[in-house]
Amino acid sequence: MTERFTDEEFAFLRHARFGELPARARPEDLVTLKETDPVPDYADLAYDARERAEG
Repeated sequence: MTERFTDEEFAFLRHARFGELPARARPEDLVTLKETDPVPDYADLAYDARERAEG
């Protein structure tokens, strides 16, 4: 037997479990992301470290 909840009951249960939501972020508070070069593969990093260690 499944219970049927109303929207108000679901809202109360969400509030009881998670509390108040944080304030919504304003558009002027957002940060523009800057694309960077991709990170080299781990295998490349390990190879470079081995080369440096061996001289």
